[in-house]
Amino acid sequence: MSYYGFGFGIGQVKKAGAVSYDADAQAFFTAAGITDTTQKSAVNQLVLDLKSYNIWTKMKAVYPMVGGTSTTHKYNLVNPVDSNAAYRLSFSTGWTHSSTGALPNGAAYADTFLIPSTNLSSSNNHQSIYLRTNTDGAFVDIGSYQVSGLTYYFLMYVRSGNVMTIANGNSIFPNTAMTDSRGFSLMSKLSSSNASAFKNNAKVINNQSVGTGVSGVKVYLGASNNNGIAGLYSNRQIAFVSMGDGLTDTEAANFNTAVTTFQTTLARNV
Repeated sequence: MSYYGFGFGIGQVKKAGAVSYDADAQAFFTAAGITDTTQKSAVNQLVLDLKSYNIWTKMKAVYPMVGGTSTTHKYNLVNPVDSNAAYRLSFSTGWTHSSTGALPNGAAYADTFLIPSTNLSSSNNHQSIYLRTNTDGAFVDIGSYQVSGLTYYFLMYVRSGNVMTIANGNSIFPNTAMTDSRGFSLMSKLSSSNASAFKNNAKVINNQSVGTGVSGVKVYLGASNNNGIAGLYSNRQIAFVSMGDGLTDTEAANFNTAVTTFQTTLARNV
């Protein structure tokens, strides 16, 4: 019996039944060894959403924190290469890795190898973080602080005073009332006189003047990097991080939508 009339070969039959992923998402799956279909679907949709919102090219480093291990959590979605130059994470001891993210326990931090003054524009940059823990204390969840010249690039919650503290350039933003550290927080700087902060889908700091500088030391996760010394250790679980160019209000809102969709697909949205 002849089957030539079907018009396709064996390779084409396999391709017809396969799931198609964005090339950048697939590169991340290959590097990190991600095989879980739910995780792959969530990451793939995240990439597609960031591209459709025209903010993918503004990202220098994106850490989706999927896969549940230090190995899968270390990769930068934008450039999933296991090297310092690709900003892959190097975790110190003291982290707990799970399907819901990475939790620093005590004196733990992760080195991103990204130096704001070198790898980002001093007058146009952003950082974001998705936290799943609501705790009190003066903890820095992401950032760096160059003591010489007093330049900053960090985000922290001082929950004992129910405020959020953010710093960029030569300035610390005015403390903003915040009773819950959980969710998506974003700091965006579009110029030396136009820096803003967002919590979930709300703009909480508007057009703050922060100066032209930005920190010249590497960014740490789970702590502040004070001229090469980790401190102000956090105890909040991290489920997403990004750094890159500044985002407009519309882009920030779209980014929040994309990250919320991502977390919801993984059943870890808070």
